[in-house]
Amino acid sequence: MSEDNQDKAKKAAEDAKAAADDAAKDAKGSAESFKEEAKKTANEFSEGFKSATGDNKKIVAGILAIILGGFGIHKFILGYQKEGIILLVITLIGIVLSCVVVGAFICMATGLVGLIEGIIYLTKSDEEFYNTYQVGRKPWF
Repeated sequence: MSEDNQDKAKKAAEDAKAAADDAAKDAKGSAESFKEEAKKTANEFSEGFKSATGDNKKIVAGILAIILGGFGIHKFILGYQKEGIILLVITLIGIVLSCVVVGAFICMATGLVGLIEGIIYLTKSDEEFYNTYQVGRKPWF
């Protein structure tokens, strides 16, 4: 009987080793597929980030125009330094003159310019925005 138990133990050990080898192969295959999927996802994210911050800045410029339009931040994002400085200086003059009623109207006007431009930016198609504001260099509206 002892010999019979030894044979059973050897058989169980061989079966366990085979099962462990199969599990290791499955785990290795799963790890490889996960690695490939992770690389693919990272590349897609990288390409999307480059397109958002690289050539086409539509969303960034549009949101900044709506939120901080009076300060001309969206103009600087698009590379219009002169127009950005104009909006910034006019807004700062409005803030300084805010003790006089005229200053409030100046600040509201520059904010309205930013709001309108932000809405225009976000409603254009990506291609139309790129051609108009980045290739065509149209600085206002």
